[in-house]
Amino acid sequence: MERNESLRRDVAAIRERSPLVHNITNFVVMNNTANALLALGASPVMAHAREEAADMARLAGALVVNLGTLSPQWVEGMELAMRTAREAGIPVVYDPVGAGATPYRDEVNAKLLREAPPAIVRGNGSEIMAVAAGFGLGTAVRTKGVDSTAGSDAAVEAAAALSEFLKAVVVVSGPTDYVVHGNEVMENGYGTPMMTRVTGMGCTASALCGAFAAVNGDPAEAALNAMALMGICGERAAAASAGPGSFQTAFLDALYAFEA
Repeated sequence: MERNESLRRDVAAIRERSPLVHNITNFVVMNNTANALLALGASPVMAHAREEAADMARLAGALVVNLGTLSPQWVEGMELAMRTAREAGIPVVYDPVGAGATPYRDEVNAKLLREAPPAIVRGNGSEIMAVAAGFGLGTAVRTKGVDSTAGSDAAVEAAAALSEFLKAVVVVSGPTDYVVHGNEVMENGYGTPMMTRVTGMGCTASALCGAFAAVNGDPAEAALNAMALMGICGERAAAASAGPGSFQTAFLDALYAFEA
């Protein structure tokens, strides 16, 4: 299937079905990701309390778990939601924000990914390399807070090993995005450097992966379409904006107005 045809089909399905995307995400990006999902046509919910995490996951078309602002209570909610979604056949997108920055994050990644492997893992180069190294799949690397210290191309080998280990699609974000499924490596070249000037664009990419996974049973195709949409809308937003502030608004408008 041609990429544009596949992308159009998935966007149309999201707008028609408005899938519920359950996000356990961080304080920094809740508003950004909710608005992006709404602009695309999905229905976001942000619910992290352990008391309702499993119940909410059962209602969702997809679950997105984001490690940005960790706490033990949130980790309990993540674990419950991921187990529930996996048992119910609901796709899970996992974003290991800041992987490699602290031992606690690395411990949480190893615990959650071992107990309930997701359908899609999306991170920047150093995050993916750090997660892979946590399972003995490559060289350890440290992040700069939540920023990558490695290019996306440097993480493709680690992504392939992690994909095989978890039996999941692994997405590496960067100037070129790589969608890795076992031995298959697909590339997305759409995008703009302006996206690195706005907080939470990677988290938004993970949320959109959730929306696409909710309507497309092929997680690799869903992830590639989500990353293509991010890049195309980023390019259109950059052309219509004067800087990071107006870019955020223009990006939401580009998602809302998107026609492949």
